[in-house]
Amino acid sequence: MESKMKQFLIVCFCLVAFSACKETSPVISLAGEWQFAMDSTDVGVSEKWFDRSFADKIQLPGTTDEAGYGVPNTLPPSIGKPQILHLTRKNSYVGPAWYSREVTIPSDWEDKSIELKLERVIWHTRVWVDGNPISGSCESLISPHVFDLTEYLTPGKHKLTVRVDNRKQHDISVNDMAHAYTNETQIMWNGIIGEISLTAKDALSIEDLQVYPDVSGKLVHVKGKVSNRGEAAKGILQAVVQKQKNNPITTVTRDMEFPSGETLLDITCPMGDSMEVWSEFTPTLYQLDLKVEAGPVKAGRSTKFGMREFRHNQSDLLLNGNKAFLRGTLECCIFPLTGRPPMEPEGWKKVFLTAREWGLNHLRFHSWCPPEAAFQVADSLGFYLQVELPLWSLKVGQDQKTNEYLYAEADRILSEYGNHPSFCFLSLGNELQPDFNFLSQLLNYVKEKDPRHLYTTTSFTFERGHGDWPEPDDDFFITQWTKKGWVRGQGVFDTESPSFDKDYVASVEGMTVPLITHEVGQYSVYPNLKEIEKYTGVLDPLNFKGVKQELEKKGLSDKADDYLKASGYLAAILYKEEIERAMKTAGCSGFQLLDLHDFPGQSTALVGLLDAFWDSKGVTDAATFRQASSPVSPLVRFPKAVYTNDESFVAAVEVANFTDKELKDQSLSWSLKDDKGKVVNKGTITCPSLAIGLNKLPETIASPLDQPEATRLTLSVVLDNTSYKNEWSIWVYPARLGLDKGDIVVTRDLNEAGKALAGGKKVLYNPDYKKTVGLEGKFVPVFWSPVHFPKQAGSMGILCDAGHPAFGNFPTGNYTDWQWWSLLKQSKTVVLDSLPAVTPLIEVVDNFANNRRLSNLFEAKAGEGKLIFCSMDLLSDWAQRPEARQLYFSLLEYMKSDAFNPLSAVESTVLSRLHTDRASSGATNPEDIY
Repeated sequence: MESKMKQFLIVCFCLVAFSACKETSPVISLAGEWQFAMDSTDVGVSEKWFDRSFADKIQLPGTTDEAGYGVPNTLPPSIGKPQILHLTRKNSYVGPAWYSREVTIPSDWEDKSIELKLERVIWHTRVWVDGNPISGSCESLISPHVFDLTEYLTPGKHKLTVRVDNRKQHDISVNDMAHAYTNETQIMWNGIIGEISLTAKDALSIEDLQVYPDVSGKLVHVKGKVSNRGEAAKGILQAVVQKQKNNPITTVTRDMEFPSGETLLDITCPMGDSMEVWSEFTPTLYQLDLKVEAGPVKAGRSTKFGMREFRHNQSDLLLNGNKAFLRGTLECCIFPLTGRPPMEPEGWKKVFLTAREWGLNHLRFHSWCPPEAAFQVADSLGFYLQVELPLWSLKVGQDQKTNEYLYAEADRILSEYGNHPSFCFLSLGNELQPDFNFLSQLLNYVKEKDPRHLYTTTSFTFERGHGDWPEPDDDFFITQWTKKGWVRGQGVFDTESPSFDKDYVASVEGMTVPLITHEVGQYSVYPNLKEIEKYTGVLDPLNFKGVKQELEKKGLSDKADDYLKASGYLAAILYKEEIERAMKTAGCSGFQLLDLHDFPGQSTALVGLLDAFWDSKGVTDAATFRQASSPVSPLVRFPKAVYTNDESFVAAVEVANFTDKELKDQSLSWSLKDDKGKVVNKGTITCPSLAIGLNKLPETIASPLDQPEATRLTLSVVLDNTSYKNEWSIWVYPARLGLDKGDIVVTRDLNEAGKALAGGKKVLYNPDYKKTVGLEGKFVPVFWSPVHFPKQAGSMGILCDAGHPAFGNFPTGNYTDWQWWSLLKQSKTVVLDSLPAVTPLIEVVDNFANNRRLSNLFEAKAGEGKLIFCSMDLLSDWAQRPEARQLYFSLLEYMKSDAFNPLSAVESTVLSRLHTDRASSGATNPEDIY
């Protein structure tokens, strides 16, 4: 028994000894509970708060908003300001806050350097250890805050205190709109998110590691920095490149001398003949492991990279030597549950996977730079990212401290994220003004520092003398227009009749660098009130709730979903045409939508087909959107949306092929079908090869349109044996119509209409819309936000019952489509709030800032007669506007039928309220008349 006891004790002693000898991890996570205190009066440093124990607790990583600290919101839901400006913080705090906890330093960290990492913080941090201030501070918005605590931390227990001040440190934006620091999208949170850690380093450590791919040379240049805190020593350096673990592609070993201080590294690693490039089609990643060793002292560092090269040849954007086209949208740090960016890859997967599902390959990070996790996901999926300095300013260059900060942030972005192949483009900021001399110097600084990315001075600008042509040193150019014309439809869709053969070639002629269209779209969509229940985090949708209250108050709550679908459908068809015009433009290298998903700030700019959570609103689907936004997109050119049945339909055909290879032995099938699915005509076009880029096919689509009745036809073009297809609608009306008015009085004259109604007649009253009281007739919906830009007409498309007999001879869907263009443009929209009895045949969707009952076509019993009032011009220029004649015919046929039996009744004098003679009494707004 005694012998066994001795053996047991020996084993225990050995285990203890082994445990004591075993090194602990070089990284200690500081995630968990911290002591916490807010310092709203900013007296903490002078009163030595760093030496206190705080009563409050907080979980880090995290923010004060997530923990429920700060000033509670007391505002009620409203469509007034400030609630309508953006989502509302449930608890708001801006100012210094203190975070403190005990840390235990292992004994084997003796004589090692120790580094504190705070992965992401808003603005300014300072650190104390055991009441002693650490020299220096950090103020980055986009990169980790790192502190050297070597002189302060010895083995044993210590008190670590961090002061975070989220007050604005530099003037980087107008009204705090730059998305790195704002309450418009993300919030001005206080806290520490992402990795919070202490790291022990030996005397020899690798402090920087950058990989510069040379695709044509099939090699990488590796640059780095080795720090030696000890005496000079000899050793080795080894670089290993591998695609798969434990399967090196190349190994480079060198004998090195490591003097005290810093040593710069510059080595070359061949990638071999089987090297794979990185792109959206082959997002191949490699890993570089760099090791240094001097006697018993060792250090290592790893990074992932991709073999990719973006460059340009005049206006062509080239990726690995092939033409590329950016199909992009914006990401403005919109995360409504947390008000801050995800710091783990899982939080970014939905963003990128959804964007890919909707056909995109590019994200622009507007006036901010995302964290490491975003780049990791983008790398793995092959997304092309544009990041920006945290800058959206009209005072660029005017403050020296801000200038120095911007140079420092640029350095940090390039150093921290530069190895990621997804980091393809850098802009100095959004819509910058006014000092382009300063911007030019900064641009040349970053270009010289890091050649792995393409650079541009600003993502558009309104500065006079700039913005309509690239700056001299731009690698690419982002704009809404050039000195030769528009390059986005927002400027033309409401002023030019629909045509599908247009591009922006004339506007980009002579362009010397790739052009990307700036913030395409911005078509407002009515709020999805079902979205309210999703807001279970730190933000309260008082704006959405305010709209809901307004609709309930006005008895329109049952219309909310219809308004959403009507405005969303219109936005979707406009986005499609925006994208196709860009793709048809030789000399255009991509688009950046604003936006595929909602922008909840800047006065509630709900411009997305997806909501702020990257979920579909149900107004269209990914497959439909992807028809015009894919690596391969069939495109057609035809001159108009509306035809008569004595015309022929002719369309030129193109294929945009922005894959990474030529497509050989291809054919396209096309068909024209009516709404019942009947094939009117079909054909096949052969295309032996489709080069990378825009391919114009020699054959055209041609078909007679001899339809006996008014109809909508759908043109489908399919690239055979692939999933790539695209579709368009055209409307065909009879060239000759028997317009029999019967006993219906059709008039533009107010007095004639009144007399006829008093006499019990049926009246189609179609007054001169220019003399009708109402809102300007519009085809495109509200731009951006009706609150942000309140002077616009403010309607958001039409809503009608396509199955109503009034439209029995006028084929239409329930929402605005291209055949309505001239009817809506030559119209007035009438406010019906004081006329609740009338029954709209067409509702015009009002914007959410007003929520009025609007119409341009309604029916009612009036006096002894029956009335249809139409404020769209039905009676003029039929040769150019067959849709007007067709709607007129359809209304006549309806009025002659037994189905015409309006249920609501109004006084016959109601029409006088809608005439400008009434308005001349001094009223200045249509609303004043009612």
